[in-house]
Amino acid sequence: MIFVYALLFFFGLIFLFVFGLKKIKKNITVPEIIVGNLYLFSLVLLFIGLLIHNNQYSAAIDPVDDECYTPFGEKHIVTLVFYFVMFNVSVLLIWLKGSKLPPLTKVLSLSFLVIGMVIAFFVLLQLSRHDTKSMDFYERTDHLYFLIPAPVISLLVSAILLVYMIKSNMMTANEKTYSNKFLNRLNTFLVQKNNLPVWGIVLIVPLLLLVTIVLILFGQDPNSLIKVFTETTTWRFSQQMHPPVLDHKGHYLCTVAASGDPKIVKPLRLGKRHGNTIIVNRQLLVANAFEEMVQNFSPGLHRLIRSNYDRCGYNLSLKINNEQMSNLTYILMKPLEWMFLICLYLCCEKPEEMINKQYQL
Repeated sequence: MIFVYALLFFFGLIFLFVFGLKKIKKNITVPEIIVGNLYLFSLVLLFIGLLIHNNQYSAAIDPVDDECYTPFGEKHIVTLVFYFVMFNVSVLLIWLKGSKLPPLTKVLSLSFLVIGMVIAFFVLLQLSRHDTKSMDFYERTDHLYFLIPAPVISLLVSAILLVYMIKSNMMTANEKTYSNKFLNRLNTFLVQKNNLPVWGIVLIVPLLLLVTIVLILFGQDPNSLIKVFTETTTWRFSQQMHPPVLDHKGHYLCTVAASGDPKIVKPLRLGKRHGNTIIVNRQLLVANAFEEMVQNFSPGLHRLIRSNYDRCGYNLSLKINNEQMSNLTYILMKPLEWMFLICLYLCCEKPEEMINKQYQL
């Protein structure tokens, strides 16, 4: 049912977007509608992706809860958002008016368009590499599907508009006149030798300086455009290291040993796990010894098994909250315990030593 509602919402959003496009541009073409919808969809995916990757580098996270780190520094995000807004305003103005824009507006739009293209390129580079080796068992690649499309489509759209502006400007700029003397002189100055796009590029440096000064007044740093990429962790331009990942809030076999009926789960002794004292039974010792054996035999296989075990085990541990559930889990796990034990006796020289050394105080 949720899927149906999501589908209806998605198609409703597309309908409203297309309706809005037709309202603001009467002679809109089918390719323009398609590109517009693709761009909107990529921004929705970007928003979802940033909801998933939303932790700052200074936060300790638990990868089992599917938490991850943001590709953009929170302190400097205002700078990135400002250029994102100005880029989209420029795209909209150029798409709607093109060569009919007043000369100064046209030059400013071209400048922000080029700045946006450069930033989109570096955003794409930032998002294209996500190194999660330092985060235990986090192997998701959802950033490729959620985060990558937006900068790619932004680059394509801006490149198309830039080429369009250069071509149309060459044809119409010299023919345009204004009744206002200042605008007419400005237009004549800017279009001399068909160099309006060049003026758009020349204006980039002073425009960046002016915007930076204004953003400093709002608490941004002079180099926030760089720090928004570097004050992160696990991404391409990241220069920060995150704290150690959080423990997975318990091992569900530990929960069984602690919460079950002692006559059934048979607790043996106390043990240490990640600095915490836990109750240990035979089932837990055998399972951990088997895990150690797999890790020694094949670290890659162990990583795969452990990542799935953590995700399932943590969710299951939330449901094992009474004696009856603990007893049931212990009984259901018994065949697996026997299988682990057989593997240990087949592959280990001293299986009981390996079992008994687990979780020693």
